[in-house]
Amino acid sequence: MKIFVIANQKGGVGKTTTTMNLGASLASKGKKVLLIDLDPQANLSSGVGFTQQFDKQSWTSTQQAPYKSIYDVLINSVPIHSVFVSTSTPNLYLVPSHLSLAGAEIEMVNMLARETILKKALTDIEDEFDIVIIDCPPSLGLLTINALSAAQYLLIPIQCEYFALEGLGQLIETTKLIKSINSSLSIGGVILTMFDSRTKLSCSVVDDVVSYFKETAFESIVPRNVRLSEAPSHGKTIFQYDDKSSGAKAYNGLAKEFIKRFF
Repeated sequence: MKIFVIANQKGGVGKTTTTMNLGASLASKGKKVLLIDLDPQANLSSGVGFTQQFDKQSWTSTQQAPYKSIYDVLINSVPIHSVFVSTSTPNLYLVPSHLSLAGAEIEMVNMLARETILKKALTDIEDEFDIVIIDCPPSLGLLTINALSAAQYLLIPIQCEYFALEGLGQLIETTKLIKSINSSLSIGGVILTMFDSRTKLSCSVVDDVVSYFKETAFESIVPRNVRLSEAPSHGKTIFQYDDKSSGAKAYNGLAKEFIKRFF
């Protein structure tokens, strides 16, 4: 089982979109994939259609969730195999999130070995999945540190816009620090998102990223695509929503590259 974390403390760079659609494409190619929603906003959980079966108030309030979530795994030691659910995409499974996770970092502060709670939880299912992809909140707090401690590979989405590389140094420094508790963590790849070929800025960001990260940067670049941003509001992956779109083609290309690189 290979564990990947998609992280960048900047918001709006395509972390959730990438987790969902890369995962769905890998699942369609025969890999058994588990997505873990580690963001209290639970956008991944709603994006794959999971939360649509519940009354909106019940999953957008900080009251107890009407379902078991990653919060229960981290705080209440609930086994992760009793929390993950299937999605409408064959081979694709989800550990959902809930707004109650917003308080988890405070609750975890006094817990023993708090940085490795998720890592320990995942050992229970290491024979059940080929790939685990963890979607992180836009911060470098305890939730993201748990993900980095559990993963073998860090995938960094970078949007082709102003200040694209801002804050990356901090993420890379954090990754180096994490190596003291997770020596197997490495940067698995950089994914360029929201590319607009009509702008010089997008093209110059691509050049900057490729010159800095070299072969770590994936060749498949995700374009700015209306269908990609619409799909999650319908609780669908891009392949369920519009499999002919440029976004679907990009994530399919990325998944092929991903399999070649890691398998």
